[in-house]
Amino acid sequence: MRPEQGRATPAVIEVAGADVSLGGTPVLHGVDLRVESGELVALLGANGSGKSTLLRVAVGLYTPQAGTARLWGTPAHRPQAHDRLGYVPQDTSDAGSIPTTARETVATGLLGTRRWLLRRRDPRVMRALTQVGIAHLADRPITRMSGGQRRRVMIARALVRDPELLVLDEPFAGVDLSTQDAIAALFRELSARGTTIVVVLHELGPMKGDIRRAVVLDHGRIVHDGPESERPTLDPGHDHVTVVDHIDECLGQEIHPA
Repeated sequence: MRPEQGRATPAVIEVAGADVSLGGTPVLHGVDLRVESGELVALLGANGSGKSTLLRVAVGLYTPQAGTARLWGTPAHRPQAHDRLGYVPQDTSDAGSIPTTARETVATGLLGTRRWLLRRRDPRVMRALTQVGIAHLADRPITRMSGGQRRRVMIARALVRDPELLVLDEPFAGVDLSTQDAIAALFRELSARGTTIVVVLHELGPMKGDIRRAVVLDHGRIVHDGPESERPTLDPGHDHVTVVDHIDECLGQEIHPA
């Protein structure tokens, strides 16, 4: 059978006609987003434009009141695809109050796998910590880490399953410039290896020059989807307040507890 006659490969992310209201306030209005395998995509826009909400819809944390969201062709709220997904939310501040080491925190990203009893000794844990440059802090409690170090721990937790798709919400927020550069370098390496990356950014910062496709939201609608060099500039506003209602979301990997 010729390739064009076969079944089309589903997109990694496909959001279609998504309407979302939070607390009775409309946040997204008929949003469409399609991300193919291997893309590096930035979600940009003014504060309160709906970037984080769209990200949460894409990974199945929010179910739109209208429209659909799929991961690899599967409804995004179902757990089947989540072994292939690494997710880091914007607010990981609660992680800094949990009395666990970096090694233990990253190991929780393996919960739900068949090897969960051995997860702290799983070689993937140290490999993920090495990827983010803090293997030497493996046994340090995260309560004794800086904000930038905790951010790296949470990214390592998302990476521990070798995800095909990495989704991050403001990964550079609240971290110093050297940490931003280190995280950006990791994203470049992962992208070069074929990992699909979708990242919410307030500004491009150290990713300037790496982002080819920018999706810009304004008041809950996509107003640009194309080259970053052609994106409009929007005035800042105010972010939507999002309530984190379970610890797994804070930790960034277990979207649906196994």
